[in-house]
Amino acid sequence: MNIIERFLNYVQYDTQSVVDMEEYPSSPKQLILLNYLKDELNDLNIEANINEYGYVIGRIPSNIEKAVPVLALIAHVDTSPDASGKDIKTKIIKNYDGKDIVLNEEHNIIMKPSVFPNLKENIGDDIIVTDGTTLLGADDKLGVAEIMAIAEFLQVTPNFLHGEIVILFTPDEEVGNGTKFINVRELKADFAYTLDGSKVGEIAYENFNAASAKVTINGKSVHPGSAKNKMLHSLKVSYEFGKQLPQEMCPEETEGYEGFNHLITCKGNVEKSELHYIIRNHDRELFEKQKEDFLSACESINKKYGDQTCILEIEDSYFNMNEILVNHQYIIDIAKAAIKESGLEPIIEPIRGGTDGARLTYLGLPCPNLGTGGYNFHGPYEYCSIQEAEKAFEIVKRIITKTTEL
Repeated sequence: MNIIERFLNYVQYDTQSVVDMEEYPSSPKQLILLNYLKDELNDLNIEANINEYGYVIGRIPSNIEKAVPVLALIAHVDTSPDASGKDIKTKIIKNYDGKDIVLNEEHNIIMKPSVFPNLKENIGDDIIVTDGTTLLGADDKLGVAEIMAIAEFLQVTPNFLHGEIVILFTPDEEVGNGTKFINVRELKADFAYTLDGSKVGEIAYENFNAASAKVTINGKSVHPGSAKNKMLHSLKVSYEFGKQLPQEMCPEETEGYEGFNHLITCKGNVEKSELHYIIRNHDRELFEKQKEDFLSACESINKKYGDQTCILEIEDSYFNMNEILVNHQYIIDIAKAAIKESGLEPIIEPIRGGTDGARLTYLGLPCPNLGTGGYNFHGPYEYCSIQEAEKAFEIVKRIITKTTEL
């Protein structure tokens, strides 16, 4: 199968991960695709196993005599909790003309270049879209497909010289736990790349510092007929908590290196509410200040309504990998050279998000991120370019070759 055939197959697996779950992976349905990928690798005569946490690890032995660094290629199988990944209906638009795309006529769901200007850069490409009722799953099944295509290429092209290649597929990246149980020593790789970016030609080695915040608001439920001076409505207090955070620091008002606080879920009733936030900033000092803002808001609520009205739990998720990768510039240089040799100019932009590579870098496996050709992740306007996916494949081939030259 080629890259696109693989991708269209993989997106039929519903692999949506779930926020704040004790189980790992957070949704058992991810294991269906992970086991399928393990079997695919085995069918290619690649030694691959899946462990108790759902990590699929495959190894392609070196076919050259000299010792060269071991390279790992990494992608995640789960899709975002932000939008449904079930019963995805895809459509290929050949030679995209730059006009509005009607994803769903019945529901009047239209993807417009005026709203998504990146579409203009894909004029003339063949692009894959949804019917507007689900996400597409290019994040990160397009990366999975590209890695699987590389694996097949290496197996059927024995005269293509390469060092040892490690393949890793992970669950739960979208909920910040993609590498929670990874043992980098077990991988036995010297450096890695995640294929989890957007536009082909991207090489990303700066990402957000990230934390999650769980806010529990305890109210007092009293019959509304006799509630005066007695009831404390937890949902109203939840709103009050949110208003105490900097109002300009939300995703819809920030860009580039600007950080944000994002309320991703809120559920509750009079007696109790739970709010889940993600906290993001490229700058470590500003990141710590944002966490202090949450603590101050919690203290203010408790001072006003009583101790334990607000319970705050903050947990760091990952940190900006550039703090480590600045000492491993050769890994960046390899990718830049491979991108240029493929006819593109490297795109150096900070990731306004995270990637498995961030945590792996801090665990001792330097791991920048490469673009795959997917866009508008985490929602129904997600799409990908077939030509960009094919170019991403070529870039990885060149990276493998350059690794043999070290």
